[in-house]
Amino acid sequence: MRPRIVYVHGSGPKPRAELLRAQWDRALFGRDAGNVSHLAYWAPVLRPATLPDTASDPLEGRPGAVAEAEAEAEAEAEAGPGSEAEDGAESSGAAGGPGAEVPARPALEDPAHFAARTAAAAAARTARTRSAGPGTGTGSGAAPAGAAGGAPLGAWLHGMTYLAEALALAEEPRPGRGAEPLPRALPLPRPARTALFRQLVRHSFEDVYTYFFGGVGPAVRQVVADALAAAADARDRDGGGPLVVVGHSLGSIVAYEVLASRDIPVDLFVTLGSPLAIREVQDLLAVPPAVPPGTRLWLNASDARDLVALDHTLRPEYGPPGRVTDLLVVNGSENHHGVCEYLADPLVREPIRRVLDRIA
Repeated sequence: MRPRIVYVHGSGPKPRAELLRAQWDRALFGRDAGNVSHLAYWAPVLRPATLPDTASDPLEGRPGAVAEAEAEAEAEAEAGPGSEAEDGAESSGAAGGPGAEVPARPALEDPAHFAARTAAAAAARTARTRSAGPGTGTGSGAAPAGAAGGAPLGAWLHGMTYLAEALALAEEPRPGRGAEPLPRALPLPRPARTALFRQLVRHSFEDVYTYFFGGVGPAVRQVVADALAAAADARDRDGGGPLVVVGHSLGSIVAYEVLASRDIPVDLFVTLGSPLAIREVQDLLAVPPAVPPGTRLWLNASDARDLVALDHTLRPEYGPPGRVTDLLVVNGSENHHGVCEYLADPLVREPIRRVLDRIA
């Protein structure tokens, strides 16, 4: 008997599938897990192009991603206010350029206007992605009716934007009198953190919005369903070992919707940095919040500073509560959302290993 684990990645551009699976394996097991691990690789549905092998995933919060975020913010600042009409949310990242003391676009902007403007930009980019070639989803890319009066997910977007600014300000180094911390102990300077947090906000909100309203949801769910079916079939051929499903960020939503609609026996469902506890997301789910029918146990882990997981507790809404465990862990990535840091945390890693080591 051989156990199986299925990874469901989150939003944003991703490296090629084999490299991404190996990165998750190393974070969780310290080595390549071989055919024990499977990756539900749905990134090409939204973005046909993969990241170069040497590029940093912008949602991992690594130094390379920080540099990319700062460079993008500088480019948007140089482009001037005229770029806002086309790119919406991206122009809001210009405040993160070096030397910015106060964000040029604080979170005091009306949330309905901000949400509608960002939704329109997301829909425009979705349309451009679909026109780039096949395999990028189907359906209308237009913003949903009524978006101008308050787009769905608007409250979540506003909360993420406000928290991004608050975190960037709160984590700015403030040494006490006569105390100078070692440079290695200092967090990123506020302009860099602001740029990084805004990149996280933009990618996460835009992809979640596109998933629900851009017509790509069915295609994304099909990729995940196929990966789960392949892993379950392989497990059954090997005599039937445990099955673990791990979903990160938007991937946790996709994995949840697939598991909720199919009676797939899963020994442990793990969600990391998940927005599933957010009311605006719950309102868009195809089924009422509950533990998926075939899932024995559900472990939900998040960092209190993770912008995507603004609400950290699934247990109150996803019954029965005795099968759900919520954990607050420390994610050391620069944006507190990186999946590798979540997987490496002992509170996450050890329960997964215990289930995979069990041969029932």
